[in-house]
Amino acid sequence: MQELNDEKPSETAHDKEVAPAEEGSSEEVGSDLSKQIWSVVAFDGLAASGITYHEAKAKMAQLTGEKVSGLCIITDEAAARMAK
Repeated sequence: MQELNDEKPSETAHDKEVAPAEEGSSEEVGSDLSKQIWSVVAFDGLAASGITYHEAKAKMAQLTGEKVSGLCIITDEAAARMAK
């Protein structure tokens, strides 16, 4: 039987302090979530666009209930590139 080591567990990524993103502050990130710049896409294509992140989460929950597969939230900009 192996004895447990009394050493402190190794630091995980969750425990480490992470510097904020170079572009923008956390305040800007929060405001981006309230902007109508988000899309919901599924395997079948675009499900919604021009909505807030909160609305996108609600749309994903609705579509998940309808058994729609391959859902994710991306920016409208990224969704437009997918359509090309």
